Amino acid sequence: MISLTEMQEVISRQLEEDKKIRSIEATGDTLEEAVANAALELRISVRRVEFETLERGSSGFIGVGRKEWKIRAYESVKQEKPVARTSTSLEDLEKEATLIPIQVDKDGEVFVRLFNDGVFLKVTSPLGKGKRIQDKTAIDRLHARAVNDFDEGLVSRIVKQAEGEYIRVGEFIGNPANDSNLMIDIADQEMRAFLKISHPGPGGTDLSAAGMIAFLHNNRVIHGIKEEVIRDLEDKPRYNEAVLVAEGTKPVHGRDARMVFNFETDQSKIKLRETNGKVNFKELNIVQNVVEGQLLAKRVSAEKGVPGKTVTGKLLPAENGRDMAIVPGKNTHISDDGSSLVADINGQVLVVNGKVNVEPIYTVQGDVNLHTGNVTFLGTVIISGNVEDGFAVKATGNIEIRGSVGKADLEAEGNIIVDQGISGKNGGTVKSGGSVWARFIQNASVEADGLVVVSEGIINSNVDSNRKVICQGKRAYIIGGRIRAAEEINAKILGSQGGGAGTVLEAGYDPKSKERMDRLVVQFEQLKKQLDDYSLNIQTLLNIKRQRRTLPEDKMAMLQELQEKKHQLEVEGANSGKEIEKLKGYLENLKIRGKICASSKVFPGVEVVIRDIKLTVNNEYKAVTFILENNVIRVTKYEEVEEDLKKGPNGYTTH
Repeated sequence: MISLTEMQEVISRQLEEDKKIRSIEATGDTLEEAVANAALELRISVRRVEFETLERGSSGFIGVGRKEWKIRAYESVKQEKPVARTSTSLEDLEKEATLIPIQVDKDGEVFVRLFNDGVFLKVTSPLGKGKRIQDKTAIDRLHARAVNDFDEGLVSRIVKQAEGEYIRVGEFIGNPANDSNLMIDIADQEMRAFLKISHPGPGGTDLSAAGMIAFLHNNRVIHGIKEEVIRDLEDKPRYNEAVLVAEGTKPVHGRDARMVFNFETDQSKIKLRETNGKVNFKELNIVQNVVEGQLLAKRVSAEKGVPGKTVTGKLLPAENGRDMAIVPGKNTHISDDGSSLVADINGQVLVVNGKVNVEPIYTVQGDVNLHTGNVTFLGTVIISGNVEDGFAVKATGNIEIRGSVGKADLEAEGNIIVDQGISGKNGGTVKSGGSVWARFIQNASVEADGLVVVSEGIINSNVDSNRKVICQGKRAYIIGGRIRAAEEINAKILGSQGGGAGTVLEAGYDPKSKERMDRLVVQFEQLKKQLDDYSLNIQTLLNIKRQRRTLPEDKMAMLQELQEKKHQLEVEGANSGKEIEKLKGYLENLKIRGKICASSKVFPGVEVVIRDIKLTVNNEYKAVTFILENNVIRVTKYEEVEEDLKKGPNGYTTH
């Protein structure tokens, strides 16, 4: 049973703890990282962080549209328990939150104190499986203090109730000369006070907690008194021992203003990604991408100092933290409220000479390999070496490679420029929202919304261009593979001697739309076959029902399922048919004069396709252009490539 006084003390302590709670907002790529950042900001361990989620994070597409987790975190007011662990995670935190407190077993206790106004007895209740105090134990303890004049009935009630409070049970003949005495020692520049209690003699009185506190006050000790220690000394005196009973409060100097960064400032740290329990060593996450308008850093204002106080009440001054100004770096600006730094452009965020910069270009000094990992960047990527087999480079700007590209994946919203060549080894893919420029393309798949310009040759590759495929140089040949361009294919040599390479050249239409239509046509034919099968099965079941006038329950369920699936296929087929007709009309109405040109030779065996008309070359031609006239492919004299197309972006030539 808890007394009113104890309840008030519990509520007071809870209110004091609530006042100490301060919350912050923290962000991170993952929820675990946001919690870790919050722990760092609060200067506490991760397992003492309590939080609520403000915004859920998202990884976006190749970094574009990425959204971080945002939480409001504060320090738990619960007593932290030491827990052995090898790592800290949110899963560990959740497990801790469900731990059942350990039950402590403790026997009840009995205390006898002789005060000036009589004999006092206190009995406490046991905890857990502890033993209760018996009447005989309390009476024996009174006799041990030479107390014989007491109310045994009252003692019995006190033992039974065990409320943990001192209650007067009798009187004794005191000897003031043998009372317990106190000595105080104020030390450490009045930051600590020690109390020493002398042992009472026969007939001498004990010291009460109130008496000890009054003694401290009378001797100038008024701050930082350890009341629990005093109460413990009342029950269990430690005679002739200097006990620390009061401690001053040290001043807390205000923390200086500082910047809290919304990204990893230590570039040496590598965060490996784990997929299905396996670490992907190609995903090193070295590049930290940011988008325009993203919060990069926030200034935390300087904190005011908290004065301290000695045990005698003297005030100890504290210094306030120093403020700081935000200095914007390259491609950043200060927010309107002056508290944050914001990115002006998409790019890589870096800290250079204490300033936060956003760089629109990311340069790889050397090869893209296990040392760099895959590269994903919101801007232009420049690689001074090669892109090795099995790696990927993605950029929202251009990709410029001074070396060569192996069996790798390149994807850019802008141009892709390869100084040497692309050797896909029947696995590499290159996709460009602009144009592709390379010395050669071999055994690779290349797609470009703009031009594909090669200085030497294209061998056994699939190349698609929404404009032109140009192969201009001393050995400018196209041998094998399938080349498709909306406007023009132009090379020195088309095909090979003997025609065994299987060279297919297509022009005069949108390759992507044509490919989409071809896929839809195949899917549509498959849907029609499935519909025929469903219709046949449905008709069979309906015939059985007509003959028997009923169907078993399982057959009826099967009939309903077949009818539902048939309806879904009919809807899907109708949608596919509409899209096929739309694409077909688009391709038929294209005003593209497709042509295929060879400045030197066209070998027999080359298949020429202009729009939807095919021609297999049976004779060798020299310096010719294939065009479509009146639905017939005609051979005319060679047409030169436009001079501007012989130069690459930024003044590069195809050589």
